[in-house]
Amino acid sequence: MKKITLAALLSSFAAASFAAPETFAIDPTHTAPRFEYNHFGYSNQQHRFDKTSGKIVLDRAAKTGSVEVVIDAKSVNTGYDVFNGHLQGEDFFDTAKFGSITFKSTGVKFDGDKPVSIDGNLTIKGVTKPVTLTVTNYTFAPHPMLKKDAIGANAVAKVKRTDFNMGKYAPYVSDEVTLVIAVEAIKE
Repeated sequence: MKKITLAALLSSFAAASFAAPETFAIDPTHTAPRFEYNHFGYSNQQHRFDKTSGKIVLDRAAKTGSVEVVIDAKSVNTGYDVFNGHLQGEDFFDTAKFGSITFKSTGVKFDGDKPVSIDGNLTIKGVTKPVTLTVTNYTFAPHPMLKKDAIGANAVAKVKRTDFNMGKYAPYVSDEVTLVIAVEAIKE
């Protein structure tokens, strides 16, 4: 019985030592960062960005990882060209000076085999603030069409516009903004 236990222990140690980080490229066609805010108390408005890139690295055995997301701020999509231009102006995203919004993780927390939160730095308009994304959904599975491993997740965080020099019309247009990122990524 000791031989089986020792063999099992050595086998699990060998498997753990061969575990390696896996890199996943963000699929821009299935990744949609959104933001939601209250507009003068009338309604909660939701808008999105249409161009996103980045990568996710996971070591499932070690329960570590990293996330890097780059959002093209000029791809803001409200459904109205005039309003898109308004949000790209100096009072908000100022895309003439700051073309990208970035999130770079500083740590990933796991519960069992699933990431549950991602700490990192969010940079908007050249201002970087710590943000924690709460993972509300996570899936790791072979992609049925691409025949490669893939991951998908939904994550949410709340930030204040004023922290990023975007406080025009606050508090009438809410200072607090909910960020929601739906992301899919394919193993490289």
